[in-house]
This record gives sequence, C-alpha cells and structure tokens, in this order.
Amino acid sequence: MNFPNYDLHCHTTVSDGELSPEELYELALEQEVEVLAVTDHDTVDGYRQLIELQQQGLLSRQIKLVSGAEFTCLLDNQILHIVALDIDINHPVLLEHLSLLKELRIDRAERIAQRLIKRKLPDILALVISKSGQGQIGRPHFAKVLCDLKIVTTEAEAFKKYLGAGKPANVKVAWPELETVLQMISLCGGVSILAHPTKYNLTMSKLRRIIAAFKILGGTGIEISYPGINREQQNILQYEVEKNQLLVSAGSDFHTSKNKWTVLGRYPILPAGLPHVLSKCLNLSV
Repeated sequence: MNFPNYDLHCHTTVSDGELSPEELYELALEQEVEVLAVTDHDTVDGYRQLIELQQQGLLSRQIKLVSGAEFTCLLDNQILHIVALDIDINHPVLLEHLSLLKELRIDRAERIAQRLIKRKLPDILALVISKSGQGQIGRPHFAKVLCDLKIVTTEAEAFKKYLGAGKPANVKVAWPELETVLQMISLCGGVSILAHPTKYNLTMSKLRRIIAAFKILGGTGIEISYPGINREQQNILQYEVEKNQLLVSAGSDFHTSKNKWTVLGRYPILPAGLPHVLSKCLNLSV
C-alpha cells in the first residue's frame, strides 16, 4: 500500500516559522498534503490550535493532523533535535517538560540581549518578545529584529556576526539530556525521531555513534529524507536504519517560503522497503 502525501516536519509562527498554524494548513491543502505533523520547536501549541479548529468544525478535515513537536536536547554536549510524533499533548509529563523549556528559552533570550548590548547594540529584548508573539523565543527572532532595525541586511548575516556558534551573542543552554527527552516522549505515548541527522556537521563515524546511542536510549526512528540530503548520505543512513532496527521518517522542515530550498510537502524520494514511522503512528501498511 502506498502512503498518502505527507509532511512530518514543519514549523509555524508558534516557534520560528513564517506562517500561522491556519496559514500553514491552507498551504498544505494547496500542496495536496494529506497527513501533516506540525512540529514547532519545544511546543505543541501549533498542533493544538489546528486540532481544536478541526474539532469545532472551523477547519476542514481534509488533512489528517498528527501531533508533534521538535525538542532540543543534548548528548555528550552535542545539540540534537528530536521530532516527537503522535504525542499526548495534554500529558502532565509533557506539560512539565514544556514549562521547563519555556523558562530555558526566556533565560537564553535575556542573556543574548545582554551580550548584544555589550557589543554596543540597542536593547532589543522587548522587540524580540513581540516578534515571537505567544510562541517560543528563538534565535531567529533576534535575527529578524536585527534585520528590521537594519543592523544587518539578512538573517544569515545576523547569525554570522552575532548569533551563530562561537559568535559574541551565542550563549550555552542547559538543554535536557537526550535520554530525558526520549523517556518523556515514550511516557506521553509518542514516537521519537532523530531530526535531519546530516545537518549537525558531524563526521559519519560520530553520527553513527549518536544513532547507536539514540537507539539504545529508546529512540524510534530517524529522518532520512529532507531538503539538502544527498543520495550517498541517504544510503549511509539506510544502513544505520537496518543495523539499529529503526523506523524512517521524512519531512520538509518548512519554515518560510523565502527559503527556496524547502517546500512544504516536498523532500527527496525515500528508498523503498524500509519500515516507516507512518505505519506506527497511523497504522498504515508499508
């Protein structure tokens, strides 16, 4: 059986995306996406908004929504992103975890603002909070405000000069450990996916060790199809999937239409015959 058109990794204004949850849903309809997981960073509010609108009859039911979020965590000081799918958004363990993450992000935002002030830039914290709306505050919000104030010309320049790794306003965060995040997702009935594994700029030997640790600690699957991955990388990940008995997932990691390299519902073709997370989340046959 062929899977429906799907996208299991995308973002809205609830975190650092360009479109509101409703706007993303409308775009998904235009792109003929049939199964959509809204996976905002460290929050489930994007999915929550859409599912409530569907339940109230204010949004069409043409798209099957899958609950999700993209969680930030650490493994031996390496930052990793874990996509949680089919998670109970009202589970007290999840709500406690999300509360912790919100505090961490607010603390980071305050420290970033102070670092920028020390570089003779204006205090932009209030503007950043306003830019993030009711969502999670992230470094992209700082980049957007720096662009608005014409301190930089592009968001990429903001990261290159101030916000990126090793730059003056980059601050360390005591993100939860990978094991903690995987246990939380499992307790809340979800499945855990290692997001975009080739985007961490790691050697393949180190990435293999991370995938092995991810499996041992209770991870469910890994993304092997997303914008920017090439066939050689896919082949290596396919070997790791089979070796570690993991499921596979795919998604566009869509944030904004300004990024021409990513389109909602579009990503490289997956190798055939691999066990897919959709079969676990939605009980569909491979």
